[in-house]
Amino acid sequence: MLAIDDLVRRFVISDDLVRVKLWRADGRIMYANDPRLMGETFPIDDDEIAVLETGSVAAGVSDLSGAENRYELANRKLLEVYVRVQQPDGTALLFETYYRFDLVSRNGSRLMRDFAPVSLGALAALQLVQIPLAWSLARRLRERQRERERLLESALDASSAERRRIASDLHDGVVQDLAGVALILSGAALQPGMPPSALTALENSASEVRDTIGSLRTLLVEIYPPNLFEEGLESALDDLGSRAGSRGVNVEVTAPDANQLPKTPTALVYRAAQEGLRNVVSHSRAKNAWVTLAQTSTSAVLEVRDNGVGFDDSRLDTAFAEGHLGIRALSGLASDAGGTLKVSSMPAGGTCLRLEVPLR
Repeated sequence: MLAIDDLVRRFVISDDLVRVKLWRADGRIMYANDPRLMGETFPIDDDEIAVLETGSVAAGVSDLSGAENRYELANRKLLEVYVRVQQPDGTALLFETYYRFDLVSRNGSRLMRDFAPVSLGALAALQLVQIPLAWSLARRLRERQRERERLLESALDASSAERRRIASDLHDGVVQDLAGVALILSGAALQPGMPPSALTALENSASEVRDTIGSLRTLLVEIYPPNLFEEGLESALDDLGSRAGSRGVNVEVTAPDANQLPKTPTALVYRAAQEGLRNVVSHSRAKNAWVTLAQTSTSAVLEVRDNGVGFDDSRLDTAFAEGHLGIRALSGLASDAGGTLKVSSMPAGGTCLRLEVPLR
């Protein structure tokens, strides 16, 4: 031990490292540079046992209140480090060193000062690389969003053009032909000597043709509303409510500032209100319905509610499969515009169609 003690004092002990201990696994101190500790036995804690078993390294601030540290200065803060060493016969020992904490802290601060310029320079260089990349990605995202909006607007324009063409063909073709048939039937009914039974049949036929013409004209207005962009969305929503009212559903429309919406939200709101009221009239058996349009700083929100019989909204997928595609198609358009379309209902609880679309 004298040889070990001489080597430790010559080559290990320094201003930074003030204490050395060599422990056996049973807690007995085989060597310490303070000879008063040699041969004493103290409990070994879990961290020290883990170092002996795994060969890892452990470190921490010394507990100077411990019995094995009773000879240390109470006002001196120390950092203890443990590492496993082995004797020639393979026996594992615990090698413990105590460092002055203030010197360790100063060395850490010095290293921090030495490496800070390099670290800050690397961060600055990283920022310089990332900023142009971020601007490029943001520009691409804006371009993709504008392209998406252009595609959606083109789809809506194409849909409107096709609706306009269909409405024009029906008006100039079938409606005019039926109007001619109605005139012919009415004229035939005026022929003298017409038997009463034939006269009644002609008059009934002429009346049915005129009713069919009226239904077709109503359908033409639904296919392509002439006042949507000419007279404004608010007027168009009022017209939808009036047509539903003529079929027995009292509709209350609340749409302040509706005419201020941009083109794409205007078209979607109208299509959603049209589809919602069509379903109210056709399926809900409701007496009352409410069409409400509200705006936030970023979006327009339309709700079409009724007090009808409602349905189990889990059957929507079944309705789609049976060919009721109006809601599905509208939902796709809303999604393409960055919005959402939801239908909620319950038996005997009425139905609510809710569209939210960004104001772009």
